[in-house]
Amino acid sequence: MTAMLERTDTAVRRPLLSRGVGFAGISAAMVAILVAAGAPTPLLPIYQHEWGFAPWVLTLAFGIYAFSLLVSILVIGSLSDHVGRRPLMIAALGVDLVAMVMFLLAPSIGWVIAARVVQGVATGAASSALSAAVVELAPERFKKLGAQMTSMAPLGGLAIGALFAGVLAEFSPNAAFDVWLVLVVVMAAATLFAVFTPETATRKPGAVASLNPRLSLPAQVRRLYWTSVPGIVGGFMTMTAFMGLVPALLVAVFAVKSPIVGSLLAFVALGASTVASAFSSGVKAPRLRLGGTVAMVAGAVLFVGSIGATSLPLLWAAAVVGGAGIGASFAGTTRGLVPEVAPHERAGLFTAIFFVGYLAMGSAAIVAGLFIGVAGASATAVGYGVVVAVVTLLGVVSTARLTRS
Repeated sequence: MTAMLERTDTAVRRPLLSRGVGFAGISAAMVAILVAAGAPTPLLPIYQHEWGFAPWVLTLAFGIYAFSLLVSILVIGSLSDHVGRRPLMIAALGVDLVAMVMFLLAPSIGWVIAARVVQGVATGAASSALSAAVVELAPERFKKLGAQMTSMAPLGGLAIGALFAGVLAEFSPNAAFDVWLVLVVVMAAATLFAVFTPETATRKPGAVASLNPRLSLPAQVRRLYWTSVPGIVGGFMTMTAFMGLVPALLVAVFAVKSPIVGSLLAFVALGASTVASAFSSGVKAPRLRLGGTVAMVAGAVLFVGSIGATSLPLLWAAAVVGGAGIGASFAGTTRGLVPEVAPHERAGLFTAIFFVGYLAMGSAAIVAGLFIGVAGASATAVGYGVVVAVVTLLGVVSTARLTRS
């Protein structure tokens, strides 16, 4: 009787999905959580029009998400190495579902900002666990695709989210409600899917100790990681430019008020990133990282030039070139780092990568918002583009030196 009960209990607890299906589903969940993160970008100007708050509040709403995500990833980022991937994925996706409901019912910008905080916590908790799970769930013949997904899914998700919300903002009479209703359903489905996904990590002691805010970077990749930091920072700052600054720039400098234009620019930048990551699998990681940082420098120069010349075509070119640079640089970074660490070190590695990226994103968004109120959108954007070019140029130099050594 005891043996029968044990067999029954095992059957009940056995995941219903194969590892291949789990790989596909968790990859989709990783995209979905970033779709939700990109969705507010074209909706914030609509909220501003409806509720009449100051322009700097727009960048606060964007930047506070990055900071809450940063705190979350710093505290929770390595937890899945101890408790397993599945429990953390379920919890993180469930919390993001709560954020979607908060957005759906938000009566004021204060509620939207609060929802962004909750969303940041959820995304931070999910980032390293989802990334590690995707790599581990990938079937043997698709292991390279698993590593690619860690760089493609976040960029592709943000691109789809910006475009999806932008199209509804342009054509739907109640865009905000429609966007968040769809995402409530999507996030509920993703949470349910995670419940039936196989576990890929072995539990180990130290879960409570792992909650101490710290970066856990394996010694064997520290040199490569630190030479990659300028490229990571430049990439996240470039994303901030097209998701946080461009909507204000289009109105103030280019006299474009249609929300779909800003959404399309963000989609093009992040879409180019995804394409560059997807179709560069044959390029060696150091060369890919170097090419990506060079492209980001060129994109930043085009961005500054578009403002000086008041040229929308140059801004579109900046989106394509800079976006492709983000994807190539990030793909080269992850492909260079991930194979060098043990499975139980992967979540800690992704925590270190996302930490510097989101610190740059949150800081850049809030500082730029403060400068817009003082110096104006045009001057702020020019200064921002120069900073991105300089930071990313450091990435070119450090990567070139490492490649030659």
